[in-house]
Amino acid sequence: MILTYINQGGIIAWILLAMGTFGLSITIYKTIEFAYILKYKQKYLSLIKEQMHKKNIFAKEYINSFINKKEVGLPTIRIVATISPLLGLLGTVIGILITFETISQSGLENVKLFADGIVLALITTIIGLIVSIPHYIAYNYLIHQLDSLQIELEKEFLLYDKEDI
Repeated sequence: MILTYINQGGIIAWILLAMGTFGLSITIYKTIEFAYILKYKQKYLSLIKEQMHKKNIFAKEYINSFINKKEVGLPTIRIVATISPLLGLLGTVIGILITFETISQSGLENVKLFADGIVLALITTIIGLIVSIPHYIAYNYLIHQLDSLQIELEKEFLLYDKEDI
């Protein structure tokens, strides 16, 4: 049944489904990665201290570098959240255009003829929102997790940098 709806949504629905799948896989990976970091926080703190001594850099520099590496993939989630409703809207406009073209060519006698355009419009809008909303929530959650981690690491090493100066 779901496959029928996706087929009725046409190429735009398939693009949205592909984007949603790709974004979801990144979201799951990043969620697991951040959970692992939080679970083994002490291990990461030791690793950071070791790397700081080895590379002779301050904690702030190393933490910023560490956080930047962990941000990889998050912009993709944001893009999926942003683009999905726009693609849904594009499908809506195309569906309405198809409906008006059908009405202008064959009149209003056969409702079935122009129902396909309305179905396309509604399905792409729905799929666009279904893809967008969870990605928007996931992106904001993951950014919050990363910001919290950065603050926690900076608090941990604030005194450490001062002792080195």
